Amino acid sequence: MKKIVVFTGAGMSAESGINTFRDSGGLWEQHRIEDVATPEAFRRDPALVLDFYNQRRKQVIAAFPNEAHKSLVTLEEKFDVHIITQNIDDLHERAGSSKVLHLHGEIRKSRSSVDPSLIYNIDGWELKIGEKCEGGSQLRPYIVWFGEMVPAMAEAELITQSADIFIIIGTSLEVYPAANLVDHASEKIPKFLVDPKAKPLHWINNLEIIKEKAGVGIPALVTNLLNN
Repeated sequence: MKKIVVFTGAGMSAESGINTFRDSGGLWEQHRIEDVATPEAFRRDPALVLDFYNQRRKQVIAAFPNEAHKSLVTLEEKFDVHIITQNIDDLHERAGSSKVLHLHGEIRKSRSSVDPSLIYNIDGWELKIGEKCEGGSQLRPYIVWFGEMVPAMAEAELITQSADIFIIIGTSLEVYPAANLVDHASEKIPKFLVDPKAKPLHWINNLEIIKEKAGVGIPALVTNLLNN
């Protein structure tokens, strides 16, 4: 069974109504990234940061997987499909994808602010000041903030190295280190980039660009792969 590795970014979830800061003039729901998505921001004003992610979590819970999410699930009928996502929502899992690796964390989980290995599911949408881990430290969103290491990156690179087909969806390939992932795919394998704003990427071999939104481009690509 051939292995397909799918690398998804914000454009994957945009059609489910989940906004991204890059589409908002550098602001994320009227907040500067430095004020809500860094370790320094959490130390400075943990209540603001928790409230910001509570609102994001509420938005994710209310959202539904779109046609692109659903189409990727059907690929599992014929391929060994691994999804590596920059997104913090759980729409891939809710659509039914069985192998999903989150590079930047998961919005519906929390972790200890001291011990990164202590991770918990969040019941509902709210995480409050005073909610602590078993070690006694305040819980924070289970999110990789700007300036923090990406623990899952090494695993993502290994998965990508063994791909027979590599698909990129809805990402500008501008957020590092995640954008380096394509460099770990074999030069010989077919690659597809689905994004309406995609630019020519001459440094990537065997790349076909599909300038469509995920909800249009992915169902068509999946049908093509299943029929060939």
